[in-house]
Amino acid sequence: MEYKIHFAPLQGYTDAVYREVHAQVFGGVEAYYTPFVRVEKDGFRNKDIRDITPDRNVDTPVVPQLIAATPDEFRRLTALFLGQGYRQADINMGCPFPMQARLHRGAGILSYTEEAVALLQVIREFPEMNFSVKLRLGWDSPDEVFALLPCIDSLPLTHVTLHPRIGRQQYKGCADMDSFTRFYEGCTHPLFYNGDLNSLDDIDRIISRYPCLSGVMLGRGLLSSPWLAEEYLTGKSLTDTEKKVRLLRFHTLLFEKYSAILEGGEHQVLAKMKTLWDYLLPDAEKRLRKKILKSNQLSTYQQAVKELLQP
Repeated sequence: MEYKIHFAPLQGYTDAVYREVHAQVFGGVEAYYTPFVRVEKDGFRNKDIRDITPDRNVDTPVVPQLIAATPDEFRRLTALFLGQGYRQADINMGCPFPMQARLHRGAGILSYTEEAVALLQVIREFPEMNFSVKLRLGWDSPDEVFALLPCIDSLPLTHVTLHPRIGRQQYKGCADMDSFTRFYEGCTHPLFYNGDLNSLDDIDRIISRYPCLSGVMLGRGLLSSPWLAEEYLTGKSLTDTEKKVRLLRFHTLLFEKYSAILEGGEHQVLAKMKTLWDYLLPDAEKRLRKKILKSNQLSTYQQAVKELLQP
């Protein structure tokens, strides 16, 4: 069986530029998800609309993701996606950020089964849209996702992605693999696993344990090792030299594209480029990573990157 790899969305990192350049330089990803789009102050944020516009997502297999607390928000977001030409959308019921959770969005809605069911039933109002859903086990307890499972199984979903932590854990502590196993055995839809997949061994371990998975979703693992999906898909590991050559091209293209669209001058471009290193190459030489992160001019930043990525 061929398992698929999806790229999880991360706010502030996986924007349209990043997705496009990753697909161009590395690839191996079947679907890239946009950071969630939400209703805010009775409208949409301009940055969210720009990120999903078709002209910024021409050559990348993109799925827009929505986060909503009410059926009305859900309808408005789905209408936005349809108006942009999308026929596939993902529903975020897994975000653990407290600011969203307290509004009953993301993982925060899982504590309120009736609200979650009402939200998901809106799917039936849009037969022209193919929906998937990304979940956590709950906010406070895994019991929450199992209370919702009959509803999930009854809906026309393309697939489900489950991260086996509760929202209160954020990204800390151990994944609850016993609860994932129970969900895996009870879910009737194609299922993707998400969480703590940072290497080929991690991916192989999950797929060996759960052979009926449709695939896995990677987030931080791909931000730190952008070649991971390609290596899995081809079955061939890149050499250290090959990684550095590709990373240099990856970095160069990102730099060119961000420089072309960001309007805040050198400091904004520098700030944006430095965010890459929040995750990228965590095991690289500390002295050189520190030099990159402490750069306060583009020239010193680029010199530090060149030093780190020289083959």
